[in-house]
Amino acid sequence: MTGTGTDTATTPATSGFRLPLVLRNRRFGAVWAAQVLTQAAGRMFQVGAVWWLVGYAAGPDRGLASGAFLAVGTLPAVALAPLVARVIARCPHRTVLGVSAATAGLIALGTAAWTYTTALPMAVAYGAALLLAGCQAVFDPCLTTSVPELVEDADIEAATGFELGTQSLAGLAGGLLGPLVVDAAGLAGIVAGCAGAYLLAAALIGATRFPGGPADAANTAGPANTADPANTADPAADGGEPAATRPLRRILAELPFVRRVLLCFAAANLFTTAVFVVMPLFTRAVLHADGSTVAALEAALGAGTLVGSFTGGRLPGAPTVVGAGCLGLLAAALALPGLLGSQAAAVVSMAVAGWCVGVIGVRFVALFQRLVPAGDRAGFFAVMQALLGATFPVSSLVFGLLGDHLSPRTLCLVQALGVLPVAAALWWTGRREPANPDPVAAPQGHPSPPEHPQRPSEQQHPSVQRHPSDQHPAPAAHPSGDAR
Repeated sequence: MTGTGTDTATTPATSGFRLPLVLRNRRFGAVWAAQVLTQAAGRMFQVGAVWWLVGYAAGPDRGLASGAFLAVGTLPAVALAPLVARVIARCPHRTVLGVSAATAGLIALGTAAWTYTTALPMAVAYGAALLLAGCQAVFDPCLTTSVPELVEDADIEAATGFELGTQSLAGLAGGLLGPLVVDAAGLAGIVAGCAGAYLLAAALIGATRFPGGPADAANTAGPANTADPANTADPAADGGEPAATRPLRRILAELPFVRRVLLCFAAANLFTTAVFVVMPLFTRAVLHADGSTVAALEAALGAGTLVGSFTGGRLPGAPTVVGAGCLGLLAAALALPGLLGSQAAAVVSMAVAGWCVGVIGVRFVALFQRLVPAGDRAGFFAVMQALLGATFPVSSLVFGLLGDHLSPRTLCLVQALGVLPVAAALWWTGRREPANPDPVAAPQGHPSPPEHPQRPSEQQHPSVQRHPSDQHPAPAAHPSGDAR
């Protein structure tokens, strides 16, 4: 597919030197900046609000309060996925991006004004989290599908690389700032900062002229759209009608190995994503520390995930062997704070856990791309993300409730004990299957295009989601869990 009209917004490269894409293409640079602002704001609000609940507002029920808050922040990305997909397919992408960012800014601005004038009721904080998560659940997948409109075809890979890297770094920055801002300026400071970021992002989108509406993009794409199998998997990205897809039940019925692996990761997520509840409780009750410690733990987890994402493809061995080994190491890392109860142990634990999550994501996304027929990949990865994201509210609520009755060190050990059987099940699943299962051919009526690697923007890592607001490659994956 070809980005239309991008030449006039692209800065020519000097001979022998090419500027980064965000500097060469002003349209994409503005949208990329809006992505940085919205995703950092969303992450900052969620991490900061959880620390506000645990450290200041929730009292003896801090576990359940923080777990419920995270669950509420996850629901829109899972529940609204079909509606969001229809909105993105039918409405101009610039409008969807601008309206979602502006709406989030107005919600945050109203919440900030309320917070500055009087004590914020808990119900209002939860309602704001729900509405902001809903806006983010619309913005993130729409941004992904807008990339072909903003850049030339040759720059699509670089653009999606910028987008994925931004998700990781913006989430990391937001996670670092959230607890620190709460300690310095309270919840009011967090919400005011988020309002400014969202409104600035909306202004950037409003000042950016997209090359054409969805219909124009579909009409001008021409043969290039049909030449690339990856493009045919997601015609809605160009404003066309979504391709007919087979039900996920039928796809998974033909792929029993993939079905068993997905069940393993869903079970692992129930225990691993609880770190977003357990670590603030651990900081408050065991370390008796402040928001800077929560920020350090967030940084360790994010940095570990990035390193794992870059190094996972270099590890030898079958995916199930590597995955089972990483889950076993992840269980040991989760148990470490429970056994030692020190800040150093917690930081090392988060760094190792993040590395394991990054490795698992890279190895199994690549495996699924080989095994799932090309014509079914778009629907498969979207539903996979929704399935794994749906475990986050359950995990948050269960471990939040347990946190009011058990010590955080005990919760760390419960997490570890829950992951170990999953590691064994994944290893056993690999033993039952051939080392390299053959991909299943798509049935007649659903021809599978020639094999083609899926674009990074369409990949959803199957391991632990990083956070509901992140479209980060694993750990849940942000549970922004969007269906791209």
